[in-house]
This record gives sequence, C-alpha cells and structure tokens, in this order.
Amino acid sequence: MNKRVILASLALILSTGLFAQKTTTADITKKNSWLKIGLNAGVPVGDIADFSSFVAGLELKGQLMETNHFGIGLTTGYNHFFAKNNGQSFGTIPLGVFVRVYPESKGFFAGVDGGYSVLTGANGAKGGAYIKPQLGYHNYDWNVFGFYNHIFRSDVNGGSIPHVGIGATYNIRFN
Repeated sequence: MNKRVILASLALILSTGLFAQKTTTADITKKNSWLKIGLNAGVPVGDIADFSSFVAGLELKGQLMETNHFGIGLTTGYNHFFAKNNGQSFGTIPLGVFVRVYPESKGFFAGVDGGYSVLTGANGAKGGAYIKPQLGYHNYDWNVFGFYNHIFRSDVNGGSIPHVGIGATYNIRFN
C-alpha cells in the first residue's frame, strides 16, 4: 500500500510539472537556472535507529525556475548512515526529481524530492523509492531547510529507512 501511495504522489507531482510547462522553449540563464550544492545532517527514526545513530550527506541539484515562484529539477547526492553498537555503516545515493514553491523572492519555501535511492555497503540489500518533503528559508544565494527522508524498501531482509534532519544548499549560477 505504501509503495502505491508514493508512486501515485510522484506521478501527480511530475504530471503537474509537465502540464504547467509553457509551449515555448525557455532559455537557460543565470536568472532562471542554477546548481545547488550543499550538506545535510540528521538522525535515523523508526527501526533503523536501532542500527544507525547519525546521518551526514551531500546534495547536488540542478534547478530550473518555471516561474518566479515554481522550480523543478534533478537531484542526487550521498547520505552516510553511521553504525551504532558495532553494526555496519552504509550509504544511500538518491536519484530523483524535485519541485519547489517559493511564495516570495526571499523567505519561506516548500518542496519535495522523490525518486529511487540506491543502497551502498549494505551486504547486497536493495534500495527503494524515496520521498523527501522539505520546508525552509531561501534567499538569492542560500537555502536552509528541515526535511523528512523516507526510503521505502521491498527487500525481505530490511525495512524502510527514514530519517529527519536539516540541510543547506548554496546556489551556483550558470553563466
């Protein structure tokens, strides 16, 4: 059931972005597109908290502003789950898309990332679909946000991998 809800949510988000597209091709400029590079830190929640005590990660996003208040893009990065009680550390590599809503040119924003997250260093365990809602503050150069990241796995030997945290990204403009 959870997988269906996540897939339906992602389909809705993606289709909203697709139908909101202009019929003309927009030029990519430093005013409407940029790279976001950043760091995040968090704590595992749920059952995974029995095996991991802390999560640290890197983020890389490419964003295109469809309007002054709506951005879409691609995202990737790496999150490292530090082991607890002599357990095994592991990592995740998210591969996804995102949408952002910016009500004002500076201030509050809301967004969601979604896609597939690959597991690394987890003894053959498989990744799964993920969703990462975010709320934060933005200005011309920075985004600072809180998030909840949940990886839904169908692997028999492991369950979902949720964590909460904070992050910041710096905007690098295209020339």
